[in-house]
Amino acid sequence: MESGELNKFLNSKPLFYKKIDYLRMPKTYNMIKSHIKMPPIVHIVGTNGKGSTGRFLAHTLLKRGYSVGHYTSPHILKFNERIWINGKNISDEELDKAHFKLQKLLPKNIINELSYFEYTTLLAALSFEGLDFVIMEAGLGGEFDATNVFDKKISLITTIDYDHQDFLGNSISEIASTKLASVKKEAIIGKQIHNIENVKLKMENAGKIFYHYKDFFDFDEINYLKEKFKFPLFLFDNYLLAMSFLKKEGIKFDIKDIEDLRLPGRFEEIEKDLWIDVGHNPLAARAISNSLENKVNLVYNTYKDKDYKEILKILKPKINKLYLIDVKNERIEDKEKIKKVAKELGIEVEEFKEIKKPMLVFGSFSVVEEFLKNYKKGF
Repeated sequence: MESGELNKFLNSKPLFYKKIDYLRMPKTYNMIKSHIKMPPIVHIVGTNGKGSTGRFLAHTLLKRGYSVGHYTSPHILKFNERIWINGKNISDEELDKAHFKLQKLLPKNIINELSYFEYTTLLAALSFEGLDFVIMEAGLGGEFDATNVFDKKISLITTIDYDHQDFLGNSISEIASTKLASVKKEAIIGKQIHNIENVKLKMENAGKIFYHYKDFFDFDEINYLKEKFKFPLFLFDNYLLAMSFLKKEGIKFDIKDIEDLRLPGRFEEIEKDLWIDVGHNPLAARAISNSLENKVNLVYNTYKDKDYKEILKILKPKINKLYLIDVKNERIEDKEKIKKVAKELGIEVEEFKEIKKPMLVFGSFSVVEEFLKNYKKGF
């Protein structure tokens, strides 16, 4: 487990808030920013694909001789996964060091008020001092996200779709607006499935510069990279988006740079015919459905705010049977409601007790975490 003091402190903070104080993080950062020397930041914003885009970029920069940090969230098994430095998750000792420094920098009342994500974002900032590059992944939205308080070199915009409507709005225009409003000067826009041109135009009129990720590649190069790409193809556009930043900076790269890269929880085959994926929305479900060649047994659970009827409808042609796994989390939906929806869709459902391959574990980081804890114990 992560270090005792920090673990105890973080566990005292709720992971989820029904309302967020958007002024708290900027005020806090302004109090201590003179004490934090942040390297150039590549900010990654979007609905899906932030984690893989960030890791493709961080890993490639490391292979090219740069020192690099990657801040991602949430974690699967251990908090340290959120802060990756030069190819490794941060050590407990380094986390403790950042934690104690932050405790000295901030007044007690501010420390108590900060949310879990706000505090861990500042922990990451302290941990990344002295590096050549930092890849900073937004947690929720963009404009008001805790990661948006830092100056940034550029923003990378992954696919934007419906998610977290309670916070971001009910239309693609509203969701795209809060994400693109986080761009400071310039951004590269990755693959999109909705038309966000009007939002982009509004931002351009405000003086922001936008590039399209494919403008940095010619047709032959894209085909060559796709042919050599060893990961599921739904991740390929995320790779191109990451590499478009290197193209813009004039930094050379090779597809072989990611030969030894592992992407935990991204349609990862942890043993033959057993996959785990941390996706949790319709966009992720479509990508998974297109990647599965044959039907699988689905281990599943979901948060109350997710459109699980749509998710199950998308996955139905690839599901043999649905197995509901218990997850202890206040945001998790009542299993009886999920069972009812599954039965309405004509999907056979029962409680999860053992691995029955071929099997896919899907639904959120919490679902994958719960499965892996038991998997490591051998069920």
